[in-house]
Amino acid sequence: MGTLPQSLKDHVISVGDSLRYLVAPRNSHRSTVPYFDLIINAYVQRKSLEIRYKSPAEPDVIQLMLHPYVVFFSRRSWYVIGRSSLHQEVRMFNVERILAIKKTGEKYTIPSRFSLERYLKNAWHLIPEPVTDSKVVIRFSPMVAQNVAEVRWHKTQKIRKLADGSIEYHATVTGIHEIAWWILGYGKEAEVISPPELRAVIREHVREMSRIYV
Repeated sequence: MGTLPQSLKDHVISVGDSLRYLVAPRNSHRSTVPYFDLIINAYVQRKSLEIRYKSPAEPDVIQLMLHPYVVFFSRRSWYVIGRSSLHQEVRMFNVERILAIKKTGEKYTIPSRFSLERYLKNAWHLIPEPVTDSKVVIRFSPMVAQNVAEVRWHKTQKIRKLADGSIEYHATVTGIHEIAWWILGYGKEAEVISPPELRAVIREHVREMSRIYV
């Protein structure tokens, strides 16, 4: 919390579980501070927000009513999760992508069963896919084995050391596409053993990359 502006420190103390940290902050929050005041106040007062948002998945700016359920920081960005009137379901929004925001007088309630952990399930990072969990096994070469083994990348991970200095990395994830990017970052030093669907995703990425670097 030492890197946060005082206004956000005060919010962390006053709103408890509505504001969460997954990892230590590493970027400037200056551009997002005004929105935090509105988001946190809306959460405390249980009043919906009207936002204009630039989603990377949408060609145009979208506008919606949002009921904030939780605010949290992960890696380099702040996020707010809540019910979206546009999508008619609970969605996650990157605070940095909010273009305009204002509080309305509409009251809302947070479902008693909602929690950040239940929403994320076993997602590798932030994107749980609408599929059953997959048991992932990845073999990492001796060159990167220690680097992988000394970090807790996922709450379900288990490490098995092999005689040649390599390791088998085991995890259970809700969706395979997020973890694919992590695996690709290790290049030829990582091999997906299972499931076959994840091997296929990596194979397709490698195929497309080979077309660029011919």
